[in-house]
Amino acid sequence: MATGMTKTQLVRHMAEKMELANKHAAAFLEALAELAIKETKKAGIFVLPGLGRLVKSNRKARMGRNPQTGEAIKIPAKVVVKFRVAKAAKDAIAPKK
Repeated sequence: MATGMTKTQLVRHMAEKMELANKHAAAFLEALAELAIKETKKAGIFVLPGLGRLVKSNRKARMGRNPQTGEAIKIPAKVVVKFRVAKAAKDAIAPKK
């Protein structure tokens, strides 16, 4: 199975592309992640232009089923985070035929 880039590989690539030290590229990625978490938590949405958006969503309580016993169980309501891919990114990665 193919694997994605590691954090170290991503930092090196960004440092080379932006002509920065690895330390500065790593600090940028950390700050971006921190900002994304803070803004999504506060406003419910964080947009990365050209890539997508993080969206905080409320999931309702529902009935589920224990797969081992078949017993019906109540799944409580909870807050989840979803990532919605931007149309431009989706079309670039998997163009329509």
